[in-house]
Amino acid sequence: MRALEFDNRFLAELRGDPDDGPGIREVEAAWSRVKPTPVAAPRLIAHSREMAQTLGFSEDDVRSPRFAQVFGGNALLPGMDPFAANYGGHQFGHWAGQLGDGRAITLGETRDAQGRRWELQLKGAGPTPYSRSADGRAVLRSSIREFLCSEAMHHLGIPTTRALSLVGTGEPVVRDMFYDGNAKEEPGAIVCRVSPSFIRFGNFELPYSREDLEGLQSLVDFCIRRDFPELRGQGATLYGDWFATVAERTASLMAHWMRVGFVHGVMNTDNLSILGLTIDYGPYGWIDAFDPDWTPNTTDAGGRRYRFSWQPKIAYWNLTMLAHAVSPLFGENVDPLNAALQRYMDAYVAADRANTAGKLGLREASDTDIEAIQSLNSLLHVAEVDMTLFYRALSRFDPDADIPAQLDGPGDLFGHAFYDADRRYDTLPVFHDWLQGYAARLQADAWPADARRAAMDAVNPKYVLRNYLAQEAIDLAEQGDETRIAELLDVMRKPYDEQPGRERFAQKRPEWAKTKAGCSMLSCSS
Repeated sequence: MRALEFDNRFLAELRGDPDDGPGIREVEAAWSRVKPTPVAAPRLIAHSREMAQTLGFSEDDVRSPRFAQVFGGNALLPGMDPFAANYGGHQFGHWAGQLGDGRAITLGETRDAQGRRWELQLKGAGPTPYSRSADGRAVLRSSIREFLCSEAMHHLGIPTTRALSLVGTGEPVVRDMFYDGNAKEEPGAIVCRVSPSFIRFGNFELPYSREDLEGLQSLVDFCIRRDFPELRGQGATLYGDWFATVAERTASLMAHWMRVGFVHGVMNTDNLSILGLTIDYGPYGWIDAFDPDWTPNTTDAGGRRYRFSWQPKIAYWNLTMLAHAVSPLFGENVDPLNAALQRYMDAYVAADRANTAGKLGLREASDTDIEAIQSLNSLLHVAEVDMTLFYRALSRFDPDADIPAQLDGPGDLFGHAFYDADRRYDTLPVFHDWLQGYAARLQADAWPADARRAAMDAVNPKYVLRNYLAQEAIDLAEQGDETRIAELLDVMRKPYDEQPGRERFAQKRPEWAKTKAGCSMLSCSS
């Protein structure tokens, strides 16, 4: 199998845990060395051919027994030096203290042929000093979800960590999916996830909470050197530019999530990437029937802190926590931090405006257009309309043709997007009025129909990884049929294309999935 070259800068440049023994403990360092725990029978279930090619692995490499041994945690390649990172975080708005990689073990940092840095990390490879009495393992269902969603998000054009491989362990894992006393054995699996960096907001919060200024400054300086090499300057000026860059990348990420209807589900500060990547795929989901208050996470069912519509607001809150954490580096002048938080808001508003233009097929979005899309989204909520299906169909709307025929006639564009027939007919007059105003707006914009449609189809996906699709793949895999995983991954490679013959993957949520565990109900162990 191809040899990789590792430089492992996180270990080389940051203070490590002097204790390399087993056991859960408080660690006054940035990382702890820990080896993956071997499994009984590692077996490759699926892999991302794009990520494998990026790292230089051939198909023969991937299919070799050695590959499953390495990425199942049973062997190491030369140069790998496994560790778990230490960080803290605010969970559901409350400081949780030390958290750390409880079931993730980084194998090492390597570079591809283009010189890009990639950290290879196994999720579910066994306990670490941060496992907090857990076993450090992962079940097949959650591993399938992470593997598929990492790659689906990448192909949607959304910044994300990637997934190289999904390996079955041949061992059972005991899990209580909803923490209700119904624990059972499930098949175990390990995902190798890949990212330029797995540093998250919580990495900086932990040394701040311990008044460890030396550790905090070392981490910030390291992060800038390794992950933001384009930034120049020194002192507070450099730190201000860095924090502003983090804020702008986070704003862009939130706008992407809102554009496609993605709900992360658990936006704790330890789950936000310093690079503005989507990270830690747990109880995520996509909006089916448009609902601004929807969250897929049962743990959040009461307060709905991480609901769909609050995600940009929560990201701002998390950035504020990060600003507090790095504030000692700015002395008494925190103006750069406040300016960066304002840049987050400005960047999000600009990105959201661009999304509005793209989703509606306009060359530019005015304030009136922003009001129009807000009105449309409210209507989609009241009428119980599928977000993905409606916006995709909207590109087929002809502003010069008969509107009633396109709304509820021989040229019906939108009927397949409604979940409730009664609500549909009750709201048809309101939809007619909205489409009438929209038609006038398109006529005034005077953009050629083919160009408008292409622009809309480029931002309104036809295929998203709906929870019921992932659950179908999980159910089949648990019965021994893993073919759906590869098929679903292939569909998600081209989410904006029509893909004739695969229309079944672009349908609204079926009724059976409305209350099925894994479809509408997920937990942090999902």
